[in-house]
Amino acid sequence: MHAGYGNAPLWGALFVVAASILWGTTGTAATLAPGVSPLAIGAVAMGVGGLLQALFAARAIRRQRSGILRRWRLVAVGAAAVAVYPLAFYSSMHLSGVAVGTVVSIGSAPVAAALIERFTDRKPLTRRWIIGAVLGVGGAALLSFASHSPATGAGTAAGTAAGTDAAGAWGPTAGIFLGLLAGGTYALYSWAAHRLIGGGIPSRAAMGSIFGLGGLLLMPVLAVTGAPLLDSWTNFSVGAYMALVPMFAGYILFGWGLARVRASTATSISLLETVVAAVLAVLVVGERLPALGWLGAAVVLGSLFILTPRTQRTPLPAATAETMPSAPEAGGTQPARVGHQDISR
Repeated sequence: MHAGYGNAPLWGALFVVAASILWGTTGTAATLAPGVSPLAIGAVAMGVGGLLQALFAARAIRRQRSGILRRWRLVAVGAAAVAVYPLAFYSSMHLSGVAVGTVVSIGSAPVAAALIERFTDRKPLTRRWIIGAVLGVGGAALLSFASHSPATGAGTAAGTAAGTDAAGAWGPTAGIFLGLLAGGTYALYSWAAHRLIGGGIPSRAAMGSIFGLGGLLLMPVLAVTGAPLLDSWTNFSVGAYMALVPMFAGYILFGWGLARVRASTATSISLLETVVAAVLAVLVVGERLPALGWLGAAVVLGSLFILTPRTQRTPLPAATAETMPSAPEAGGTQPARVGHQDISR
């Protein structure tokens, strides 16, 4: 695919939207395997999905190995963030509750992404991004707190209510700190991948190297917690779906998006995941979404119109989309999903 025209940022935003739609299905999928722990779900999804990305990108990684090795510190930072993110995110919801865990994770990611870009890349924050990010985070918060029913879906798997009670007085506080860690690591691996792509590494090789190494780091966690995935074909199918569709295919799309837009913009647009998760919770799981929740969904969707880059009509020099650095337009944040009492990626 060629980026010979100035609408590359728009295509990048659309790729992130597509990835967010896939990510939004994970909570509903996890409701089919309530006996699998959130750590196991996170390890199989991000771990196996990351290894599949590395396998898919093996040829590109070999071709780009010299450039990747020169930037090994960036790859290592991104891989460590990939490994920490799912463990921190799911544990946050287990300790502090689905609503609080998701809101802290989602709300902190855009800020973390913007701060990383501001202090490492010296990229200023645009007024347009600030407005869009504030609306998106606010809408996600409304979505999360709108549900008054007990935790369902992946949140049930996490044993949210029981987990909060069992964790003791410090459990909710620890969950909030883990949510901040989840938001920060999401922003960090998005930034690392974007930097690699902007430095001339194709998105396939950049994402494959970061997520492949991150997947390897998650294998010990999967080995310890993943036995329930083999207890039934249903559990196994859920794990396979999470790894193949939302994580493998979703992050390939996300990588294409990072080749065209800033990491802060991509992470903010991915707040759409919260809307998809809520709608599926209503249509498939049978949850009820009050008016406040629908208002939150509308606010998130409205923020996308602000965050999505405008099409530029000026032709650009021909270059492959995977190697083209992003346009310096908006800025944004994370994928962790809100959800209607279910957990995201």
